[in-house]
Amino acid sequence: MKKKIYFASDFHFGIPDRESSLIREKRLINWLEEARKDAEEIFLMGDLFDFWFEYKTVVPKGYSRLLGKLAEITDSGIPVHFFRGNHDMWAFDYLDKEIGMKLYREPVIREFGGKRFFLGHGDGLGSGDHGYKFIKWVFERKINRFLFNWLHPDFGTRLGLYWSRKSRYANIARETREKEENPDIDFANSRLGLFCKDYLEKDKTINYFIFGHWHVAHIEKLNQNSFYIQLGDWITHFTYGVFDGEKFELKHFETFDKDTPQ
Repeated sequence: MKKKIYFASDFHFGIPDRESSLIREKRLINWLEEARKDAEEIFLMGDLFDFWFEYKTVVPKGYSRLLGKLAEITDSGIPVHFFRGNHDMWAFDYLDKEIGMKLYREPVIREFGGKRFFLGHGDGLGSGDHGYKFIKWVFERKINRFLFNWLHPDFGTRLGLYWSRKSRYANIARETREKEENPDIDFANSRLGLFCKDYLEKDKTINYFIFGHWHVAHIEKLNQNSFYIQLGDWITHFTYGVFDGEKFELKHFETFDKDTPQ
């Protein structure tokens, strides 16, 4: 059986409430169980949680089914890579040491089947979006992480979820408005599309640029050999990418209503 590389992004577990988040969590578990049958590696491209902060001895409550399944997969020898997004940038070493996932904050370049992949969550890349970049800079400062660490976990987690929910709902409203006003999105000249084209001026060997962050599912052909890919999300799209060693495809996970495998 030919081994495949799987990609998925933007799950935002924790919103809008525990009950609906758990339904989506079980859907992802079903997908992971299907993917592991022929996966060589699995890439989760960011925003696994809508808010995550690791205190020295405390992590957020919940997600036991998902974390258990991820640990089971990594224990079986299948690498799971996790790109920390803007909503879970405060994930440190718990997911590495306890679950076995490999964590990244900056983009990386990997090669599969003779094809070169530029992989990243997508936040903060390219020109513009200065307001977000400033907020990102603030949250990534060690002093701010240190100060937040002194908040009681119950209060800190509630505060973080409140902020992230407002941010996510605001982004969903903005993205919906953009789609309504611009049904034919010019992906090639979007912020990340322009980033990809600029990057190709320096390195023409990249075949696939793969991002999350922007909750749309799309493949944009940049030239004869290079493609810019947005993975969609697991809030409304339930889409994922798969590379079989020859071609890359975006797919919709159809069987998400099965019972969670035991």
